Amino acid sequence: MAKKQSITYEEVRQRKLEENKKKLEELNLHHLSIVVQKEASPKTSEAKQRKRRISPEGIHSPPRRSRRLAQLPETNYHEVASDVMEKHTRVLRRTFRHLYMSDRASVSFEDRLSAQKKAEEIESQLDPKFRSFVKSMMHSHVIRGFWLGLPKQFCNSYLPKHDATITLVDEKGDEFETNYLAYKTGLSGGWQGFAIFHELIDGDALVFQLIKPTMFKVYIVRATGCGST
Repeated sequence: MAKKQSITYEEVRQRKLEENKKKLEELNLHHLSIVVQKEASPKTSEAKQRKRRISPEGIHSPPRRSRRLAQLPETNYHEVASDVMEKHTRVLRRTFRHLYMSDRASVSFEDRLSAQKKAEEIESQLDPKFRSFVKSMMHSHVIRGFWLGLPKQFCNSYLPKHDATITLVDEKGDEFETNYLAYKTGLSGGWQGFAIFHELIDGDALVFQLIKPTMFKVYIVRATGCGST
């Protein structure tokens, strides 16, 4: 009995489907739906379909700059690179000269003493509100090792209690960053570059004037026979 009812239901269902299909064909709804779908789908414009072309003029056009930077002069990187190369060349030349001077004999005691006295005279003429001290250069300061120990009492009183970067400013205004080691009270990294750049030798005397908490103005007195600055 259940099988007979199932067959009857399938026959009725199939008959309904065929009737609905005939009605759709009579109303032509199937073709209308296809047309509506085609009209609703977005069309790609011809401009977008074309491959974007870059004109030769656009390749060499100047880069866009913000309004804030538009009034500033443009950086010439060729000049910057040239300046960097020139500075490196000067450093190399001074390094070779410095190596040559390292083979020379040390200055006499009299020359060392003369440079020391001149440095003390310069220090006496400086503004007393800025603390200062005189340091006579030795072989380990400017030839081998390149470690510059500073007066311990001065460091404990006026310099940071921790490791810091201390800037040395020469008489021309050029700045050189050095590493200050508080527990050793001296200058390590960066001091070698300062010594070589200024061609310091054993016997020269330097005046260190603390113009800022971590900045020294340095005055160099050359030993006899090398002139003075």
